[in-house]
Amino acid sequence: QVRPVESGGGSMEAGGTLSVSCAASGSTSGDADYCLAWFRRAPGKDYEGVAAIYTGGGDPYYAESVKVRVAASQIATETGRTLYLQMIGLKSEDAAMYYCAADDGGNYPCRLDIDDYKYWGQGTQVTISP
Repeated sequence: QVRPVESGGGSMEAGGTLSVSCAASGSTSGDADYCLAWFRRAPGKDYEGVAAIYTGGGDPYYAESVKVRVAASQIATETGRTLYLQMIGLKSEDAAMYYCAADDGGNYPCRLDIDDYKYWGQGTQVTISP
């Protein structure tokens, strides 16, 4: 199984930049490469996909609502993969719990359908101050 662990959240200022990372260790039950994604969930709202990327390479896929403000990347590590997300021009509506998720392989091209993702981290909280 893949074990995602997020880090880097906290209190940010509106207009600032968010940088979060996800250390994903382990492997899928099948394919060597898989999809890694960022989702977020604000209080009282549903999960919202932010960005998805394939560990085998290629361009990330971004949600339309944030695509002009975000950049995702991933690198190989000794234990698996590390996924990064940077978001600029923070707004109050960006405040949420940010989750890293991995599928079990086989969903390429990677998209933001929450049902595709089997392995989830505990999340990292992001708050935005005015």
